[in-house]
Amino acid sequence: MATWDDLVSFVREEYTVVGQTDGELRVLVEFDDERSQLVVLCREVLDRRHEWVQIASPCGLVAHVDLVGLLEEVGSATVAGGAAIMGDHVVIRHSLPLENLDLNEFVDPMSLVAGTADQLEEQFAGGDAF
Repeated sequence: MATWDDLVSFVREEYTVVGQTDGELRVLVEFDDERSQLVVLCREVLDRRHEWVQIASPCGLVAHVDLVGLLEEVGSATVAGGAAIMGDHVVIRHSLPLENLDLNEFVDPMSLVAGTADQLEEQFAGGDAF
């Protein structure tokens, strides 16, 4: 992969896309235990020339999540991604440069972000809303 368009083509072939706007793709990742997780892929451009993909997945509403507990869990038990607040949601997110990106360099981090967000959602929000 080398561009956002290449990534979009790959994701459309391999995943269930539930929404798309210019520079954003919403993907539903489904797990074996009948849970699923929304993942939002956003095109980011750094210095007006370097394309990146931001992978973000919500794990709860800010108003309903124990943020200290969630951050402690992320700090001690997660491999990929960091926690952030985006709007009303707590998300797990990770970013990757698109230039020279191999498929496994995208698939594995996206899977880790989705899985981590799903586990945190179950642990801190008590459900499967996202």
